[in-house]
Amino acid sequence: MPPGSSDTTEAAADRDAADGSAPPSAPEAAPPRPGRWRRLGALARRTAPRTALAACAGIALGLAFPPYGLWPLSLVAVAALALLVRGRSAAQGAWLGLVLGLPFFLLLLKWLHVVGWDAVVGLSLAEALFLALLGAALARVSRLPWWPLWGACLWVAEECARDRLPFGGFPWGRLAFANTGSPFTPLAALGGAPLVTFAVALTGGLLAACAAGLWGLRSGGTLRRALPAVEAFGLAAALTAAGTLVPVPTEADDSVDIAVVQGNVQQPGMDFLGRPMQILDNHARATEQLAADVRAGQAHKPDLVIWPENASDLDPFRFPQARDRIDEAVRAIGVPVLVGALVDHPTKPGYVFNEGIVWDPAKGPGASYTKQHPVPFGEYVPFREQLSKIITRFQRVPRDFYPGDHTGVLKVGPARLGDVICFEVAYDGIVHDTVGAGARALVIQTNNATYGGTGQPEQQLAMSKLRAVEHGRAVVTAATSGISAVVAPDGKIVRKIPEFTQGVVSARIPLRDETTLADRAGAAPEWTLAIVGLLSCVASPLIGRRGRPKDEKGQQ
Repeated sequence: MPPGSSDTTEAAADRDAADGSAPPSAPEAAPPRPGRWRRLGALARRTAPRTALAACAGIALGLAFPPYGLWPLSLVAVAALALLVRGRSAAQGAWLGLVLGLPFFLLLLKWLHVVGWDAVVGLSLAEALFLALLGAALARVSRLPWWPLWGACLWVAEECARDRLPFGGFPWGRLAFANTGSPFTPLAALGGAPLVTFAVALTGGLLAACAAGLWGLRSGGTLRRALPAVEAFGLAAALTAAGTLVPVPTEADDSVDIAVVQGNVQQPGMDFLGRPMQILDNHARATEQLAADVRAGQAHKPDLVIWPENASDLDPFRFPQARDRIDEAVRAIGVPVLVGALVDHPTKPGYVFNEGIVWDPAKGPGASYTKQHPVPFGEYVPFREQLSKIITRFQRVPRDFYPGDHTGVLKVGPARLGDVICFEVAYDGIVHDTVGAGARALVIQTNNATYGGTGQPEQQLAMSKLRAVEHGRAVVTAATSGISAVVAPDGKIVRKIPEFTQGVVSARIPLRDETTLADRAGAAPEWTLAIVGLLSCVASPLIGRRGRPKDEKGQQ
């Protein structure tokens, strides 16, 4: 009670006694309201079990991705999130999505600790915010009929947004990239990475529906009440098996002999470059050794040679010693070489091109491809002038990479190859456009020396495996320090060189002209599924209200 209230009550009682009237019955005093911190503490205790389970599901989702590769855990994580947000409010769903997302991305992106743990935490938090939105949306549709279907569409919508926003997006951590060697992988040939994500999310949602149905029978029930749970499990099993029945086209129209040179670096980390010309000389020497082996009859002469991204650490058009060294190596092997090099922008000081250049043994440098999607804060710094004053580490990115404006279809010797540089393999549109422009095989030129030994190269190689199936193309990954590999059109790795090993991998790869259904469909499956998911979320209050009994509506 407020101060002084008891005195006032006693005075009123004395007056009532004086005039002989009985005092009116006073209402029972309300218990004191708990303070804000007590209420928050009670809320935390009530939500602690769900919060802990969401964090565990996030860790499980991280373990589903390389280098761990426990892909069934992706189904477990999706099912866990669906169960945890089921029947919750949008705010509670957002919290649980955030709690799942943060440990997931911390585990997935820990390779960024080479740059700094603050970068790991910052990027993980930014990416986890998308899963917070997903959690809120899943909670809203969880009361709808067929909620596993709408939830799967929402997973696609979340990835669709995260792949594009902000600064062009960051597609790491898509469910499809955890399932590059699972029964769901062949579905990429039908609808690309979005269809794989949809199938994984739908299967996880169906498993959640099965678990929810069985939990509802814990106090007893008939076989008829158990039927929906059995049906959900059967649908999940059928969907998983359906992926294995999808044919992956692998017939070759032609073939070509290639050699991939992995020159290696002197040390991993941010300072992998070492002294100028060192990395270039590594790749030139390895190519010259291959030429010596060919002359000695110890190796088959390839039709073309592929060097990785940044194989030339100096601009060969500006530094004669770099150009001469490349010329020596290319003439020694006697076939065209696709050379990765950094090239200064001719008219914009402070900008540089990240290029793949076709180097002919007779004509020298020819056609080239410039990376279209430089990595923000890694290869260029948005708002450089303002941010560099706050975060001095950005000064270690002295020049901004200037984006290219066309796809990387290049004629390298007898082959028409599609060049994709480093992180671009994660972006659906870039790879799709490259195949659409006529690439008969794909080359991923990459430089993962900064992140060597952290698991990042394995994650990127998994993306190459999915792209091979999606487009029915052989994919050749050429890395400065590893992992260089040759992936067949069915997604199987047929050759590879381990990290931090100088070597050459040779293989005959198929060249294909036929396109997959995913090639022809383009982004249509992704946009269709994403729009369906968003519409179900927007319509969920109306649909949910119509589905409730009249007496329940009247209570509101």
